Amino acid sequence: MAAARGDAEEAAAGGESGPSVPAAPGRAQVFATVVDTFLEKLVAAGSYQRFANCYCCFYKLQPEMTRSIYDQFISQLQTSIKEEIQEVKDEGNLELLFNSLDKIVEEAKNREEPAWRPSGIPEEDICSAMVPYLLKHRAYLQKILKEKEEENRKVAESVLAGRDRIAELQQLIQARKHAWQAISKEQRELMATLEEPQ
Repeated sequence: MAAARGDAEEAAAGGESGPSVPAAPGRAQVFATVVDTFLEKLVAAGSYQRFANCYCCFYKLQPEMTRSIYDQFISQLQTSIKEEIQEVKDEGNLELLFNSLDKIVEEAKNREEPAWRPSGIPEEDICSAMVPYLLKHRAYLQKILKEKEEENRKVAESVLAGRDRIAELQQLIQARKHAWQAISKEQRELMATLEEPQ
């Protein structure tokens, strides 16, 4: 607890010179302070007098030994609780989460618009949460639609150009067919005239 206070004082002293507001302790420091306060209250609740009353027969026979057992019990209890809490902090990565939460709160102080709060009417809350997402999704779909329409327009132009080319080729084929038929007819007529008897 004293360490947490000392850290807070150092943080406040490390700032600008002059009258400054002491920095609020971080959540990790507050958590450590809460744990220390809990242990102090636990020890106060489990006082030596109560311990001695629970084991009054033993206390009457050996008061010094009872005191020694009580001191060891309290010491081991505090150590065990601190180790358990440290395990929870390590497993849950609480130190990092506390620092992250402090950073989020610090960043939120610079915001001008108020943070979102539920109105109490679920339909309105869902609408207020979903509408920005749906608008963004609609804009994305419109963009994709425009891209597909442009792609389809280019494909349609390509198809029309292909059809025009096919029509030109068909006309060319017809013209060559008629020319070939004309040449063939002329050849037949020429052969016929050559074959006529003199």
